[in-house]
Amino acid sequence: MDSIDAVWAALAQHRQEIESTNLNQLFAENAGRFDSFAMRLDNELLVDFSKNLVTHRTLELLRCGAELSGFKSKRASMLRGEKINITEKRAAMHTALRAPRDTMIEVDGRDVAGEIHEVQERVCAFAEAVRTGGAVGFCGKAFTDIVHIGIGGSVLGPAMIIEALVPYHHDSVRVRFVSNVDGAHLHDTLKGLDPGTTLFLIASKTFTTQETMLNATSARRWIVDGLGEDAVSSHFGALSTNLEAANAFGIPADRVFSFWNWVGGRYSLWSAVGLTVAIAIGAAGFRALLAGARRMDDHFASAPLDQNIPATLGLIGIWYRSVLRYSSHAVVPYDQRLSRFSAHLQQVDMESNGKSVRLDGTPVGVPTAGVLWGEAGTNVQHSFFQFLHQGTDVIPCDFLVAATPHENMVGHHDVLIAHCLAQSQALMTGRAVSDTKAMMVAAGAAEDEAAMLAPHRAFPGNRPSTTMVYRRLDPRTLGMLIALYEHKVFTQGVLWGVNSFDQWGVELGKELAGRLLGFIQGKEVEGMDASTRGLIREIRRFRGE
Repeated sequence: MDSIDAVWAALAQHRQEIESTNLNQLFAENAGRFDSFAMRLDNELLVDFSKNLVTHRTLELLRCGAELSGFKSKRASMLRGEKINITEKRAAMHTALRAPRDTMIEVDGRDVAGEIHEVQERVCAFAEAVRTGGAVGFCGKAFTDIVHIGIGGSVLGPAMIIEALVPYHHDSVRVRFVSNVDGAHLHDTLKGLDPGTTLFLIASKTFTTQETMLNATSARRWIVDGLGEDAVSSHFGALSTNLEAANAFGIPADRVFSFWNWVGGRYSLWSAVGLTVAIAIGAAGFRALLAGARRMDDHFASAPLDQNIPATLGLIGIWYRSVLRYSSHAVVPYDQRLSRFSAHLQQVDMESNGKSVRLDGTPVGVPTAGVLWGEAGTNVQHSFFQFLHQGTDVIPCDFLVAATPHENMVGHHDVLIAHCLAQSQALMTGRAVSDTKAMMVAAGAAEDEAAMLAPHRAFPGNRPSTTMVYRRLDPRTLGMLIALYEHKVFTQGVLWGVNSFDQWGVELGKELAGRLLGFIQGKEVEGMDASTRGLIREIRRFRGE
């Protein structure tokens, strides 16, 4: 095939072949299917693709599509620091944040490796000072509570990591996050805290983000009310590129930790925004997180397509979304501490590839990013798994599970693993109506009762999933998993031909909110639609205005 259009046509034809088979048949025909479709990275991660609705032919076509889309050259362009984010004229250099010190990292003709590691050293040094009591507040007390204020990627990633790595937390420091402009979020977070032992970290690239700065200003007022104006410089830090604005807020230069405009918000956890992570899990833990991501970067950059784990995950996702037209994808970690993993991935995936135009401004001809969602197992078995097993939609799933736990809770982890593997098996194998009826009759049910109930208790099966197994959830492993999904998303963006590194879809709502604020506060605004005008009128009525 000599064009991506020809690949899409071949995939559409191949779809008919796949729809006439099922996973049980594929396993029956190939006893070695697991070995053929499982991939390993060192001795740290296993990814089992065998329960997916694909054959070797499916993957051959998808890899051909990747080649014809310029996957290798575009991957190299990203890793070299070229300005692949064409709408903002920026590089997408998040991988540089976890590169070794001796790597040459060139942006705009300048090697920035030294700057990156200088900031990392400052981040790690300050984190250790907070953890050990070397950095203190205005009254000379050690910090016991860190309140990280941000929104979007400056919160989703760090919050997910800190919850995931609870076993590595410092006992004397607690971390909380505030993101919502709803005053209840900050109010409830500050309840019971002591201003004298609370450190606020304000994460905003520009130091102008409306929601973040409103929360930051209210937090500043709380410190001033409790300790006085002179205390501000001791109780705030900034994770920002805008040193001048941070200084004007009252934050001294040695408490401002910078990053660069080529770090997108959904990748900012690897930058100075990860200071909160370093405080929670320590400098060594933060460096291990970076090292795990770097290992996945190296694999993604060098492994052939037929052995490349992130690329394969992305290509199978393309098959499901753009060819089979599945509308969503579930990520289900069988790890309670990864309960926020899917929330982070929602931004990484849907903000990156939720696009309808290609790089050249023309419409994308196939569906792009579907809805990504999920929660931790086993909880979800009692909520949305009914939908996964017997609903009318086919929802591909990713299962994640550790081989060993951190806790010595006898029997718990074996049961957890059993449930994880049972769900992936049940989604695949299902249970036919005839088998269900026979099982019920064998258990003593009357023939007519069994015939009536069997359709309700049968499972269609043939529902695909990928299972990822790792030794234990530690900082290095988590870094690998996050980077795995980042590179999966990049791969999909290449085939769809979209810009995976901008997010113009968030802008219009911001602009309109600015206009509406005045109207809500009593000013007249021209050009208001009848619905919005009516809603504001009713809100004022509820307020008694």
